[in-house]
Amino acid sequence: IYVQVTGSLDDCACDVETIDAFNNERLFPKLQKLLESDYFRFYKVNLNKPCPFWTDSGLCGQKNCAVIPCPPNEVPEGIKTNGHHNKYSAEANNQECEKAETLGAVDSSLSKETRQALLEWNKHDDEAERFCVIDDEESPDSQYVDLLLNPERFTGYKGPEAWQIWNSIYEENCFKPYTVKRPLNPLASYSGTDGKTFYSWLDGQCVEKRAFFRLVSGLHSSINIHLSARYLLDDNWFQKKWGHNVSEFQQRFDAQLTNGEGPKRLRNLYFLYLIELRALAKVLPLLQRPSFQLYTGQPTQDRQHKRVLLELLQVAKSFPLHFDETSLFAGNKEEAANLKEDFRLTFRNISRIMDCVGCFKCRLWGKLQTQGLGTALKILFSERQIEALPKSGSARLTFQLSRQEIVSLLNAFGRISTSIRELENFRSLLSKVR
Repeated sequence: IYVQVTGSLDDCACDVETIDAFNNERLFPKLQKLLESDYFRFYKVNLNKPCPFWTDSGLCGQKNCAVIPCPPNEVPEGIKTNGHHNKYSAEANNQECEKAETLGAVDSSLSKETRQALLEWNKHDDEAERFCVIDDEESPDSQYVDLLLNPERFTGYKGPEAWQIWNSIYEENCFKPYTVKRPLNPLASYSGTDGKTFYSWLDGQCVEKRAFFRLVSGLHSSINIHLSARYLLDDNWFQKKWGHNVSEFQQRFDAQLTNGEGPKRLRNLYFLYLIELRALAKVLPLLQRPSFQLYTGQPTQDRQHKRVLLELLQVAKSFPLHFDETSLFAGNKEEAANLKEDFRLTFRNISRIMDCVGCFKCRLWGKLQTQGLGTALKILFSERQIEALPKSGSARLTFQLSRQEIVSLLNAFGRISTSIRELENFRSLLSKVR
């Protein structure tokens, strides 16, 4: 069965073909190069926060999902100290370290040079109104993770425990009417009480609520594409073989197997791409300021990587059919303000649900991508503050982003960009099995 998504997208003046060509030919290669740099590959995250919504053991049902903490001597110096005090108590670090050779394990090993460099990376910016909950970087449970050593891929984390996460997001946090039910199994097609497909309830919603659902659905689709594209095809004593699982992809996105909903999920991925692409274009005035640095302590590389970043943002700005964010929250000022706050708080709630994910590698990428999308929304709805930024000088900025927000924004968009690129790979594979 051949899966194809074409044509214009709802709620925006753009089409699939334009995005495919722009992403795959102009943006994707440059973005991948940037994300391999030290500034963007290290992400600080707390994977040990308790689930705030239901009792959870913190364990995945699969043996391959565990993360084993390491003793203080294996933790980068930039994490343990902030120049004045030891952030890690002995009690927080007295467990023995074991080598976690498992699919769901987060590899937190860093080189000696990297540990030393991270000493210089503790720079904090003032927090503005955020669309997501940010981990406390001072927490003894927060640690730097090398994203290149922990790729997003299939881990074996599935079943009711995994379904509960997305069910909670869709049922409680998407402005969805309670009369429309979503089955626990995410591979099933959805229907309301009237027998219509799950997506039909969106027709009567305002553009803001439709947009919110489509962003969440697009994020879900992107994650599923990565799990299908980097699937564990063979696991033996000698090696693990990862690759594209066409049948897994079809179960989630084929029109016939999903009662017509799979292509809608993919269209929501393209919508998410447009939102995050627009944020990259909008944040250019902040990041092109001379005072902004991709600081890692290596001046030559830092300047080179900033140049690559600005080139990437200029490419993003050149996209001909950007999403018009002024179409959101454009009605009655009081009603629009209330809806925007509901929008923000609901998305913050989703970011908190990520602490309920049992697989720690899945939790890592879930937290990073929700933070990245939250940062994109923060940028889009801070237009006046960004426009008021002075082009140079040391005056206090009206809009700022922390390093964590910048890293999550670019890496989250990297996931979406990769998903768009992987769709081309799946189209090619599916055309051969027709």
